[in-house]
Amino acid sequence: MENNFDIFFRRKPALMLVSLKKNTRMRYGSVLAKEVDCTYSHAVKILQTLEALRLVEFDKKGRIKLIKLTPKGKQVADAI
Repeated sequence: MENNFDIFFRRKPALMLVSLKKNTRMRYGSVLAKEVDCTYSHAVKILQTLEALRLVEFDKKGRIKLIKLTPKGKQVADAI
């Protein structure tokens, strides 16, 4: 991660956080990618960065990874 500061000033990461905040249930990465209108591979890169910043966490159930906001992620999403 070159510069974590940049992630908050880009549209897609902000939209992902807000989308996760609006809908409290856990989501699939592919569904989240469609909601913010980006490719799945781009969404995965963003989500990995958000996970490294401890803003989202993944809950793995078999082959499926569900995504949810952490308490820190909720605070950031509230501020957006």
